[in-house]
Amino acid sequence: MRTCARWWGRGGPPIRSGITLLLLLIPPLLLALQLLVVGPRLPPAARVGEGEEPENAIAFSVISIEPESNSRQWGSPSRRPGLQEEEEVEMEDGERREGTQAYEDENETHSRQMGPRSLKLQPWMADKPSFKAELNRIITYITRPQLNCSRVLSPGQAQASQHPTDSPHWLLCAEDWLLPAADKPCVAYSFSMDGEDADFLKTVSGLGCEVHSFDPSNSNASGGHLGNSLASNHGDGGVVSQHKMWLEWRAPRKRRHKTRGNLGGVSQTLADIMAALGHHTVHFLYADLLSAEWRIFQNWIESGTLQSVHHLVVTVHLQWAGFEVGGSDEEVLRYWYSILQGLQGSGLKLVHSSAGEGHSVLKRTVTNAQSLYTLSWVNTRH
Repeated sequence: MRTCARWWGRGGPPIRSGITLLLLLIPPLLLALQLLVVGPRLPPAARVGEGEEPENAIAFSVISIEPESNSRQWGSPSRRPGLQEEEEVEMEDGERREGTQAYEDENETHSRQMGPRSLKLQPWMADKPSFKAELNRIITYITRPQLNCSRVLSPGQAQASQHPTDSPHWLLCAEDWLLPAADKPCVAYSFSMDGEDADFLKTVSGLGCEVHSFDPSNSNASGGHLGNSLASNHGDGGVVSQHKMWLEWRAPRKRRHKTRGNLGGVSQTLADIMAALGHHTVHFLYADLLSAEWRIFQNWIESGTLQSVHHLVVTVHLQWAGFEVGGSDEEVLRYWYSILQGLQGSGLKLVHSSAGEGHSVLKRTVTNAQSLYTLSWVNTRH
């Protein structure tokens, strides 16, 4: 007994120290075990430091709801169908950055929105892309007037009459509620490089309108002023002011204040031309834009410029896709139809259609369509 007590007395302190150490280690072990079991269930923010991106965390993306497109010229996700892409570079303060070029390059990598509304791409006519179905839809649309006018203005005539028996090149709807009042200003624009607008100029001049003719190939333009100046005959009814200028569909990267009478460029948007001339409304507009009409139409739709145009006569060309329009033939036809729907959505009603020569559409020979059509619209919302 004495031997055992002596042994116990000698070994007691080490044993008691070991037990104390074990008791001290139990709480950390339990805490570690709890973290292993409960930790994976905690929200990601509780397990990662500030500024780190947790694995498997929920991410939010801004999705652009655009119709499907293929991998061809306008099939990239950042590019809108029917168009070659353009870039809009934004600065930190929200202003567009002005680069070495004044306008967006068609080969830049980001598409841009050109106004308060976007062009809505229409669904396919058939279950799948079909050249025949898309073409038939367009031809049906542009050959069926949507508004029957009891009185019209024929080419070269300033007196309204009933609908002519022959097939004129274009017509202006002459209902009283669609014409400018006799005591109000009347403004007319013509964009043409082939001289085919002579009858239009005669008609609107006979109405006493302030008439402006735009032709970049006219060396005698601007009536003695600079070739790109708009300061000529402002307010002179019946006098045709000629300007060496053309329509542009791309808005400048950075708009500067435009002084009335001078734009300083040979190609400008319709909105800028109107601003320089001090016009809020164009009552009559004639344009043969030589296949640039589709992009210019889109600019007018998206910028809201069409709200300021009352009567519109335009020749549309179907031989090829047009400037800065790409894609398969079926996609181009759908884009064209979407443009036509955009015009209607802006308030334009078709009042007359005149077919031109040729039977080529997108370089294909067809029997049920012409290569070009001159279409006359009236805006019923003004």
